[in-house]
Amino acid sequence: MKLIIQIPCFNEEKTLPQTVADFPKKIPGIDEIETLVINDGSTDNTEQVARNLGINHIISFTSNRGLAHVFITGINKCLELGADIIVNTDADNQYCGEDIEKLVKPILNNKADIVIGDRQIETIPHFSFLKKQLQKIGSWVIRIISRTQVTDVTSGFRAFSREAAIQINVFSSFTYTLETIIQAGNKNLTVRSVKVRTNPKTRDSRLFRSIPGYIKKSLLTIIRVATIYRPFRIFTILGIIVFSSGLILGLRYIINIFILHHAGRTYMQSVVLSGILLLMGVLIILIGFLADLISVNRNLSEDILQRVKKLEYKFNKANQHDWTKSSSATPEHKNRDCDA
Repeated sequence: MKLIIQIPCFNEEKTLPQTVADFPKKIPGIDEIETLVINDGSTDNTEQVARNLGINHIISFTSNRGLAHVFITGINKCLELGADIIVNTDADNQYCGEDIEKLVKPILNNKADIVIGDRQIETIPHFSFLKKQLQKIGSWVIRIISRTQVTDVTSGFRAFSREAAIQINVFSSFTYTLETIIQAGNKNLTVRSVKVRTNPKTRDSRLFRSIPGYIKKSLLTIIRVATIYRPFRIFTILGIIVFSSGLILGLRYIINIFILHHAGRTYMQSVVLSGILLLMGVLIILIGFLADLISVNRNLSEDILQRVKKLEYKFNKANQHDWTKSSSATPEHKNRDCDA
């Protein structure tokens, strides 16, 4: 059983050593533990620090591509390297590395496909009251949409089984945390939360500059992903709301003219608006039908992609196993870095 711990990095030369130092050296049920650093165009000495720390695998981008892109690149690389379990953590030493064992245990016991570390937001002293409340509301919304019981949806400290990692796709350019949970719920993957410890704050978040900006981007991500996976429900609900508004205006006109006999008054604006809303409601519902048909093709495409990934990574893993056993494979060859 092979575990790879992936660490997205952007200018983390100061915090990366402490982050790696806390990683467990041995975990019951795990035969190999390797590390992967994805250097997202850092302008400091992050890459050299990673090499000095003995990181097994390094991917380096020449420019900053964003957390979501870095995350999925790391997942695909871990699968290529033959990982049976993948743990994602942050390089700012936010999470207690020793708790990686807690994350992988449910997967080792076949009780979960994805495990997400619950930071217990209420206990984090440097989180403001507003941020804590927003985290709670956001987690509640995602639980409803994804039909999971994740308690800390924005936590980046999470573990994936090989099967779950193969099924994960990231469309967002902002963050992977919300999208992967919604995907997992719609793919009927078992997602569990485990309580983990956090370390004192080392720096401010680089994911967003302000809370309003973060809320805006998060809402757009939620709406986009929810629409991708449940288009008929989303468009039908929206269509019914618009159609009902038009229907209420139409009924108001009928009541005033034929029941209350207010024939002397002009309700032309209400009639026109009612007709527009009724027509828009019907069109939105029809769009929902078309979007649902398109989603069938998307599901088929994802299924084909999943099968291709399985074949590709199975072939790579077999070749890697044969290459490792070969007498010509030296330690230097086994730990080659990968630049992107």
